[in-house]
Amino acid sequence: MTVAGHATKKRTERYRDRVISSGVVHPGHFREGLGGLGLSSIGLGTYLGRHDDATDALYRAAIKQAVAAGCNVIDSAINYRCQRSERVIGLALSDMIREATCRRDEVLIATKGGFIPYDGAPPRDSHAYIVKTFVMPGIMRTSDVVADCHCMTPTYLRHQIDASLANFGFACLDVYYLHNPEIQLEQVSRGEFMARMRAAFATLEEAVAQGKLRLYGTATWEGYRIPAKSRGSLSLEALVRAAEEVGGKGHHFKVIQLPYNLGMLEALVGKTQYLNGSPVSLLESAKGLDIYVMISAPILQGKLTRGLPAELREVLGEGTDAQRSLQFVRSTPGIGTALVGMKQANHVQDNLALARLAPVLPDQVTKVVS
Repeated sequence: MTVAGHATKKRTERYRDRVISSGVVHPGHFREGLGGLGLSSIGLGTYLGRHDDATDALYRAAIKQAVAAGCNVIDSAINYRCQRSERVIGLALSDMIREATCRRDEVLIATKGGFIPYDGAPPRDSHAYIVKTFVMPGIMRTSDVVADCHCMTPTYLRHQIDASLANFGFACLDVYYLHNPEIQLEQVSRGEFMARMRAAFATLEEAVAQGKLRLYGTATWEGYRIPAKSRGSLSLEALVRAAEEVGGKGHHFKVIQLPYNLGMLEALVGKTQYLNGSPVSLLESAKGLDIYVMISAPILQGKLTRGLPAELREVLGEGTDAQRSLQFVRSTPGIGTALVGMKQANHVQDNLALARLAPVLPDQVTKVVS
């Protein structure tokens, strides 16, 4: 059965008001973005874990626990855990709909395409798998593949969007990211890269028009953080202008994702972008271009869960070091949602306990980075 609908302003606001009025979260836990949606400042990521039934079961329970605790942003990618993360999100949401604890239109679901995904488990021969699954059916050519793992041609993206919809069991995706597109710059010129991005954006605009997704963006690791003249750097302004070229002023490029944490501060302090000819930080550029910012690795995949200096603990307030690290990220002006990988019940409980607290003030964030 395909689940209809998508996140809406009315229903996400209703979810927000429900969890606030019940005392589950502090009002400051929610943000308004992406067309007025009420979105939690902490979201659940599904990147890590084995590709097995036991991990599926953990994620299925964790997603339901997180949504009950005030988290209505869930992030995935078709290649995460060999497509199993997308599939288990769909199962968890179907559970909640059946149990009448959550509606499809109260939760934002985001996924990504670009990396070539395996199906359920890694194959013995990855090259043979790619040829059989994608090349022989005409979904891609071998010359379309970069670094033996990445493709974003229109035909491939159309296939991947449909595959993700089938994995989730959804009629529509809320957000679809091009996944680490900067990897293409390892092989092609900047001019060719931008041509490929325009073709990809046109394909995503087409999918929006077909009702298969609502918004799109780019999810990156290095692209927005490294110096502007670096080979793999991405210009947010140039990408937005490319979206305008293919989609007009009403284009649907509205969200980006990148890492930011106490050990990776570039989004806030690095002048890696240009906006109207002036060097600016990524967060300044996103604000000026009306782009919602999702953050990955807010606790650096567990590396910032202990050992914070005493002065940081004092500035960031009560809680564990993991909670302080997450508090810093979600309190940084310009950040929308911080995505945390969560599949253990105790991790969901600890991370979402932070949602009951107000974010720290901007001057406290400044103290941390100064």
